[in-house]
Amino acid sequence: MSVSAVAADRSVCAPLPVLGRDVLVPLVTGGEVDYAALDYAASAPALQRVWDDVAAYAPYYGSVHRGAGYLSQLSTDLFENSRRTIEEFLGCRTEDQVVFTRSTTDSLNLLAAVLPENTRVFVFETEHHASLLPWEQRPDVTVTYLNAPRTPQQAVDTLEKALAAREPYGPALVCVTGASNVTGELWPVRELAAAAHAHGARIVLDAAQLVPHHPVDLGELDVDWVAFSGHKLYAPFGAGVLAGRADWLRDAEPYLAGGGASRKVSRRSDGGVDVEWHTTAARHEAGSPNVIGAYAIASACRALTEAGFEGLVAREQELIARLRTGLAEVPEVTVLSLFGDDAARVGVLSFVVEGWNSSHFAAALSAEYGIGVRDGLFCAHPLVRTLLGSAPQDPGECGAPDAAPGEKSLNAIRVSFGAGTPDEHIDRFLEAVTELVTNGARWNYRTEDGRCVPARSAD
Repeated sequence: MSVSAVAADRSVCAPLPVLGRDVLVPLVTGGEVDYAALDYAASAPALQRVWDDVAAYAPYYGSVHRGAGYLSQLSTDLFENSRRTIEEFLGCRTEDQVVFTRSTTDSLNLLAAVLPENTRVFVFETEHHASLLPWEQRPDVTVTYLNAPRTPQQAVDTLEKALAAREPYGPALVCVTGASNVTGELWPVRELAAAAHAHGARIVLDAAQLVPHHPVDLGELDVDWVAFSGHKLYAPFGAGVLAGRADWLRDAEPYLAGGGASRKVSRRSDGGVDVEWHTTAARHEAGSPNVIGAYAIASACRALTEAGFEGLVAREQELIARLRTGLAEVPEVTVLSLFGDDAARVGVLSFVVEGWNSSHFAAALSAEYGIGVRDGLFCAHPLVRTLLGSAPQDPGECGAPDAAPGEKSLNAIRVSFGAGTPDEHIDRFLEAVTELVTNGARWNYRTEDGRCVPARSAD
């Protein structure tokens, strides 16, 4: 390989610039250190490119749709062009719609609201609460919760068996994650979609943890809908997407009633009103839209596409291998997994440490090393309890986040990363884990409002 080719390869695999990369945080032991953000699965830092694009647009902010002024026209074009960028990023089919929402949770609640009457929903207990809980809000919808599979093939077999046994035979929806927010493991989405369609069901993909790490193509995966959030995709908070088939969306009542969703409103002779609703995505986008949020998502889609997913995925896999190898050298650490060590995964990993309460361990990583991780049940309570075998942990010096009455505390530690993570953050994390396990914490900690926090002094 030539020198220029090596240089080009390195540029592709370098971390993408993100906000907060140079932020200094104080340590309880004294001094400051660059913050190591290893909680991407909760909210990834915004790409610098996205922030710059938003800042460049901000002076031209104007009302959207039907405005006669120049800034209104410009903002409307930007909003609708953002929709088209996302359609291209997701490989949307000609008949698909992209609906802007507030988040993955909002997207899946929207889909739950438009389900035909008496739909049967099938969802694995391993889902994030955003895709586990919305369906029972409809009293006419029946939900079947499927047990956690231990292999990808078992997931397909479990779904096929459940779909084949359903009675009566009517509308059905399967909801599945693309990548677990607890273990990072990839799910067999294409195979699950084939099983769903073979039994006359539709399928929605919760891509919140997949789309920041891998290309997602609706046509290639053959899913009916995909849902994700901007704040997982290196964009600021407050915007999400539901993309896919238009028919159920078009046939249902609007998710919110109001301006923007309606085409025509007229008074009736009896004093009421008649409403003609839009049949496009606008039907479920009532009110003034989050233009900056939509534009930020589109900017992130362009940035990841231009950076090249192949190089980003290859670099992330190197970091995953480094992380797993380093944790394997610490016998006290147990990594949580559904599908086993050989499962394909993204940069999300959860673990427990023998002799440590996970809240205490996470607090020490932050206070003594400037490393931000997540601890708890990660809004996937059934999955984490399954992975932990419902066995209580040693409570250690601090209590875990509050448990339900009569229930012992169960929690884990999650480390997650992505396109903006430098190698040094993974190395520092592994060094900190080893030091804490070997030597213990250098500071005292206490429980406050259900959280483990540093005490006022080390004594």
